[in-house]
Amino acid sequence: MITELNDRSREILRLVVEAFVETGEPVGSRTLSRKLQQRLSPATVRNVMADLEECGLLYAPHTSAGRLPTDAGLRLFVDGILEVGNLSVEDRRSIEERCSATGKSVTQVLEEASDLMSGLSKCAGLVFAPKTDQRLKHIEFVPIAPGRALVVMVTETGLVENRVVDLPMGLPPSALNEATNYLSAKLGGNTLDQTREAVSREITEKRAQIDELTAKVVQAGLATWSDASAGDGVLIVRGQSNLLSDVQALADLEHIRALFSALEAKENMLRLLEAADIAEGVQIFIGSGSELFSLSGCSMIVSPYLNEEERVIGAIGVVGPTRMNYARIIPMVDYTSKVVGRLLGRRDAG
Repeated sequence: MITELNDRSREILRLVVEAFVETGEPVGSRTLSRKLQQRLSPATVRNVMADLEECGLLYAPHTSAGRLPTDAGLRLFVDGILEVGNLSVEDRRSIEERCSATGKSVTQVLEEASDLMSGLSKCAGLVFAPKTDQRLKHIEFVPIAPGRALVVMVTETGLVENRVVDLPMGLPPSALNEATNYLSAKLGGNTLDQTREAVSREITEKRAQIDELTAKVVQAGLATWSDASAGDGVLIVRGQSNLLSDVQALADLEHIRALFSALEAKENMLRLLEAADIAEGVQIFIGSGSELFSLSGCSMIVSPYLNEEERVIGAIGVVGPTRMNYARIIPMVDYTSKVVGRLLGRRDAG
């Protein structure tokens, strides 16, 4: 439809959307006529706005009011009119520093990314976290209490994961050392899944030169990691209060609560991830254009991040009111997803 609009109509739609993003209020023909680069009378502007309303791109919230963009109008603006800005050097540096992976767990990196998105966008930041599938550099069993040990894993990219595992009672400290040495010898830059498969084969075939207790330690550690990394991942959301502060009515609040409940459902997370994987780059879901956001008055900007095999393993994004600052948030989400992808092991991201 954007190709069917003339320059005058495109300019008026742009001004209506920009006013809506800035104030959330309807804008009238007289105000628009003063902002237009080409001089048009308020009557001419009203005629153009009426045409845009007939096309379903604008609407009047009540009689004698100015106009607001519909979700279709916002969609058209984002797809065909919006000029996306560049991130400032300060924003880029902030994203790089906050998402630094050194000494952090995968979850900590993603929580930082979600917090960062929320703070910079003043909306709700969300991250769909992947299951752990990084190549391992080091693994170690550390005794912490009778019958319990801490398993410390370090990936080749420097990410650290810690898990507590249950052990057979009365296990000698030497069994933990043997388990550490045995697994360290098996890593060889493999992922956790690959290591678990190799160890399971050896134990099953009784070719591993380890005693029964050590075998139990190894299996307990790997089983715990398997359970922790299985399934569809988790959703990390930060900054819901930013979204709720924009709520105008109790009904809107209930809609937003329903939205977050829907987001927490695994099937919806998978749908979002699949949607992000359909095309490269940033995906934008605006209000009624997406079933998930149709009643909440919200939009989502989301971008996938990939592993070193170029496979989508998660997504990062922002949920906010439909009048969010798309020009600023789109490049922010795009850049952060690339940083996160690089930190979690993707080659050539950024």
